[in-house]
Amino acid sequence: MAKADAHNLWERFKAHEASVLLFTKVPHVAFTNNRAERDLRMAKVKQKVSGYFRAEDYAHAYCRISSYLQTMADRGYNPLIAIQMALAGNAQTIGRE
Repeated sequence: MAKADAHNLWERFKAHEASVLLFTKVPHVAFTNNRAERDLRMAKVKQKVSGYFRAEDYAHAYCRISSYLQTMADRGYNPLIAIQMALAGNAQTIGRE
């Protein structure tokens, strides 16, 4: 006999309680594991609004810039400061401090 979805979820939570609640104990663990999906969402919205990226190079540039800004935001930098740092040539030294 098949079990209800809620029962299967409860059994999985019991078996993996430490992993399920890890985000409550370790600050750098995200509540969800869909960060990649969230990171791609803005690129998809841009693509839908404009219809497409005119060239593959533009799509790559958009992804690289948005990735840089997201990384800097995760490190606590204001986006405008991050852009100024990149234009001043300081962007490559950020991870090597």
